[in-house]
Amino acid sequence: MNISNSISQQKLKWRIFNDRLFSIVMMSLAFISALPLLSILYQLIKKGYKQIRLNFFIEVAPDTMEAMMAKVNHEIIPGGIANGIVGTLIIVGMASLIAIPLGLICGIYLSETSKGKMAGLVRFVVDMLQGVPSIVLGVIAYIWIVKPVTSGFSALAGSVALSIMMLPSIIRSTEETLKMIPSTLKEAALSLGVPYHRTIFKVLLPTGMSGIATGIILGISRIAGETAPLMLTALGSSAINLDITQPSSAIPLLVWEFYNDPNLIDLIWGASLILLLIIFLLNLGAKAIAKKWKVQY
Repeated sequence: MNISNSISQQKLKWRIFNDRLFSIVMMSLAFISALPLLSILYQLIKKGYKQIRLNFFIEVAPDTMEAMMAKVNHEIIPGGIANGIVGTLIIVGMASLIAIPLGLICGIYLSETSKGKMAGLVRFVVDMLQGVPSIVLGVIAYIWIVKPVTSGFSALAGSVALSIMMLPSIIRSTEETLKMIPSTLKEAALSLGVPYHRTIFKVLLPTGMSGIATGIILGISRIAGETAPLMLTALGSSAINLDITQPSSAIPLLVWEFYNDPNLIDLIWGASLILLLIIFLLNLGAKAIAKKWKVQY
């Protein structure tokens, strides 16, 4: 009896040891995986906060001469990224207005007619769009908008290119979220005499708003930092431009311009930090909206 108890205790101790060892190994691997991200955040905050001040948000980017004189005098580079912030908000906002309704409609269609030939074709196109390089979408927008519509580079062309990039994540998240909703919920609404379209928009969409909002935010996060499509469509602007048919700047474009100018390279960190903060705030806003929809339902 004592021998069997001793063996059981040894097995228990061995299991506890294995459990703790496995936990330590997994935590260590997780920490190692997070090191690159933490290093990037550290560098952004360390080098970027020096440029963050009021003028950084309300003034346009400086020219090379102003930056060079500031560096010679060991001063903070004057100017800011106001033109990039306004341009990013306009372009991403218009891209969202184009992509979100289209993505929701396509996602609803795929979830409701999952076995049709047209649905299979739409899924194939969506999967293909996910793997298309962003520069190719910029070329498409250049052909569709820049030459025939605006007769030049414009914020509208940039928003069209970015809206195409947003569509796959919105469509897929909408489809998968609606498929996860129990069919009995839709059947209950229809059995009560609720019209089909009201069942979709008043029952299913609010129920899956959390997952749908996640897909939308993933789409916005993907396009907010894109540079290549905007180089072929929006081009950039040294001033704040509210006309969507004219060239417009964006934060990623400013980062590229700063990188190519040795006198402005220090502004890269501040601009990247602001871009990161914008995406972070968008995520918080989406979570708040999704929570509100859940509570109302």
